[in-house]
Amino acid sequence: MEAEKLALWRAPLARALHLNRSLPQSRYFQLATIRQNGYPANRTVVYRGFRDQTNQIQMISDLRSEKIQQINNSPLAEICWYFSQTREQFRFTGTLTLISADSNLQSIRLQIWQQLSNAARLQFAWPEPKQPRIEAKEAFLPPTPSVNEPLPNFGLLLFDSIEVDHLELRGEPQNRSHYQLDQQHEWSVKSINP
Repeated sequence: MEAEKLALWRAPLARALHLNRSLPQSRYFQLATIRQNGYPANRTVVYRGFRDQTNQIQMISDLRSEKIQQINNSPLAEICWYFSQTREQFRFTGTLTLISADSNLQSIRLQIWQQLSNAARLQFAWPEPKQPRIEAKEAFLPPTPSVNEPLPNFGLLLFDSIEVDHLELRGEPQNRSHYQLDQQHEWSVKSINP
């Protein structure tokens, strides 16, 4: 695979991640998708890094969750990521790609699965999300899944940005930058009013 040119917004994001690394919440962001009825659906997900040599943001999902149906219906999505220590917000507009068991990117999916904690892997063996609650405790105490074989309902999501809005809330006046991907897959940046 040919290395992708790093996007201009990667440097300020890397800086924010580094400066906020002591705060556990800096590894979480909000992901919004579109429901079939047109309403947005928003949830908090865990940042799982960038796919090697690309600008794709990685996150995971249970393939039985509602967001998978939403992504299959429309891959359009937005990420909102706030860093409280440096008081910065990044809003990413783009599309999601789902990597499931039948995808041709199994090596990436396996790598992320192997990086998960046992507790995180175990959640994929729990009963189906958003179904009536199962009261039997043993339903939530299944055998620990194999580190070397992702469960079939384990999915990797790759987010491709086409636009990024970076707002720095410190300072008077505040700083705001808008990054845009053009038709030739080149990023441009301009300073805009906060």
